[in-house]
Amino acid sequence: MTAVLVSAGAFLMTLLGGFVAQRTGDRRHLVLGFAAGLMLGVVAFDLLPEAINAAPDELHGVPQALLMFAAGFLAIHIVERSVAIHRSHEGEYAAHSHAHAHSHAAGGKQGVGLTAAGALVGHSLMDGFAIGAAFQAGSTVGAVVAIAVVAHDFADGFNTYTITRMYGNNRRRALTLLGADALAPVTGAAITLLFTIPEHLLGLYLGFFAGFLLYLATSDILPEAHSPHPSRSTLLCTLLGVGFMWVVIGFAD
Repeated sequence: MTAVLVSAGAFLMTLLGGFVAQRTGDRRHLVLGFAAGLMLGVVAFDLLPEAINAAPDELHGVPQALLMFAAGFLAIHIVERSVAIHRSHEGEYAAHSHAHAHSHAAGGKQGVGLTAAGALVGHSLMDGFAIGAAFQAGSTVGAVVAIAVVAHDFADGFNTYTITRMYGNNRRRALTLLGADALAPVTGAAITLLFTIPEHLLGLYLGFFAGFLLYLATSDILPEAHSPHPSRSTLLCTLLGVGFMWVVIGFAD
């Protein structure tokens, strides 16, 4: 039940991200920079060491946990490219629709926004599952993964609302999807109460999730943080996030 209670933090942070998206300020890049630092710290100092400990067997000279790490990175890369939820893809679509404004119906544009937002909801469901699985590995792993997920869910809430509205959907739809995105981590964590994951499989999963998290930090969060404000303050917040996780994990161990 601890995982479900902790996932309530992700619920609140997702809603906060959506709230901020409606009132975008000039400091959002600092929050995203810090969140990316937290995620990088979790991957380097906790998830990968724990995954290798739990699944140390090698396949063609490489620990299985590290193979899953690469698989996780590539899997989310393929998924994000296919559903076009990267900022660059949004820009390409916007330019395309502007050049062919009369050949695209409003309903089609709204569908793109709903599909992208739906993908983010599915991703948040996996965030909750990750919290539950991490708590099965131990309270320390669960705590640091929860911190990273909760920090990341701010960006998820922000993006869910923004993307839905960007493609012409009304505020009610955007808020509905934001609510679904907020509930998803709690649902994912609750699912893990139904079964216990064997240690070896847990190690493989943690490796996979580490690659997943690293991709989000480096390909989604950091570029988004630096694109409007390529400032030293954003970089400093990222370094603080990494350092914070180093201190937290060190004390926890």
